[in-house]
Amino acid sequence: MSIAHIVSIERTGGPEVLRYHQQEVAAPAAGEIQVRQYACGLNFIDIYFRSGLYPHPLPTALGMEGAGEVVAVGAGVQDFAPGDRIAYAGRPNGAYASLRNMPAAIALKLPPEIDYATGAAMMLQGLTVQYLLRRTCPLQAGDTVLFHAAAGGVGLIACQWARALGVNLIGTAGSDEKLALAKAHGAAHVINYRTENFVERVRELTNGAGVKVVYDSIGKDTFYQSLDCLRPLGMMVSFGNASGAVPAFDLGELSKRGSLFITRPTLFAYTAQRADLEAMGAELFSMVQSGQIKIDVRQRYALADAAQAHIEMEARSTIGSSILIPEHA
Repeated sequence: MSIAHIVSIERTGGPEVLRYHQQEVAAPAAGEIQVRQYACGLNFIDIYFRSGLYPHPLPTALGMEGAGEVVAVGAGVQDFAPGDRIAYAGRPNGAYASLRNMPAAIALKLPPEIDYATGAAMMLQGLTVQYLLRRTCPLQAGDTVLFHAAAGGVGLIACQWARALGVNLIGTAGSDEKLALAKAHGAAHVINYRTENFVERVRELTNGAGVKVVYDSIGKDTFYQSLDCLRPLGMMVSFGNASGAVPAFDLGELSKRGSLFITRPTLFAYTAQRADLEAMGAELFSMVQSGQIKIDVRQRYALADAAQAHIEMEARSTIGSSILIPEHA
């Protein structure tokens, strides 16, 4: 048995329910690898599990993304060996840990040019951007799209990826600092949603036509306005609920706005097949290694300070990506 530092919850609620403690870790089971983690990703989906928005059996560890070194492998694992550098994003939860067992099927070998901090910060967010821009609605050079929360971890990757594709990305954010950051990372235009009517601005920027796609991770607060930004036959991609879940709505809202399409995708559906995960990961790694995408890790917290990290994420005071750094004995 080995000892790990972990963060888990025994009940749902606010950041105060996060519990930092030690736990024994058994040898990896068949199909698993044991990973000594050097960085753990922080994502809004962790808050959904903590708050109970996404129900999950309790007690449970939190976190869906990390990077580290394989220290042991279970029976039947052939693609990984002790000493391999890996990064991952996926279920089951448990990434908030210094040491963990996890399915080998969700891990990818981390290229030596990419450090652990970058690997932990890029997987869930980077793979999300890959499927949003390349698979959910494949974009072409010259397309115009709206991306909410453009200065967040996902948003900054999306700004860069859109620029590399020749896509005109209109980004929203809530402060001048965040707008400047999105612009510097490749947004063609930026809108301050706190001081501007983003529907009117989108219409101005598109000469009244509207955008091809809206990428909305905010949810309740922006849903109907996002629909109003779309051109006829446009695609609404609702992939998060930072302001709360989107309430039930009448499908007639889509027809009267011009026969719109809507989807509620998840990363885990897109990566369910190992071949898809490997192809998506290879493209993401290539974009990072080429320098077309730089992962902007702005906040680093000790694993023991996960509650403070959640407070700051929920307040939308973070910029770019955030990671937790585990303590190792």
